[in-house]
Amino acid sequence: MGINGKYSIGILLTFVLLAAAMLYLFPVIARMTGIQGITAMSFFLSRIGIWCILLITFLYSYSIEKNSFLLKKEKEYSILFYIKATVCLYLICNVGGAFLNLIIHFFTHEKISSKLFELSLLFKNNYFLIIFTSFTAGAVEELLMRGYIQPRIEKIYNSPVLGILVSAILFGILHSTYGTIGQVVVPFFIGLVFAIFYKKYSNIKILIICHFLIDFISLMIMNSIDSKHLSVF
Repeated sequence: MGINGKYSIGILLTFVLLAAAMLYLFPVIARMTGIQGITAMSFFLSRIGIWCILLITFLYSYSIEKNSFLLKKEKEYSILFYIKATVCLYLICNVGGAFLNLIIHFFTHEKISSKLFELSLLFKNNYFLIIFTSFTAGAVEELLMRGYIQPRIEKIYNSPVLGILVSAILFGILHSTYGTIGQVVVPFFIGLVFAIFYKKYSNIKILIICHFLIDFISLMIMNSIDSKHLSVF
């Protein structure tokens, strides 16, 4: 099998594992541990499961592809660039995401995701879970979607644009389990912004930091407001 075929299988494997985790991880945890429903412990275990997917993908790239996990060589920048890039990305994603949410709400009058409401109760004053969840999302999702999938799509089809679009679309689809249009469109937008940045600057660490901050600050705000105001998310 050629290297492009191995890349294709790796991309498919990664996406299928992530999709399966989103859909079936909690039932599997319940069967294995006896924990019913989504609790702080079952959610923590589900994040461990997400880390396992990263490990599987890493082992696949090392043993089957026989290539580096990150095809794009990391470029190093000054501390000032890290700060400026993180702040700019954060503002673009949050302002753009808020604008998209307003448009979606205006045309669809979409109600708050029941899953988001459930999670807001789960995270209430559980600061360890907030930090661990934010770090898991930032590290694992960026390493898999931008670090692993995006450059391989680009290599297979010799198209940077396709690498950016496909990685952003898959990122949006993976958030569809929240059950709302906004929770697909906004992640797609964020995925697009992050993918363009990664293509131009080749630095996954900045994306991990920014993704962590987006999730961490959002969860901290959710933790501090009344559940009836969650529609802003």
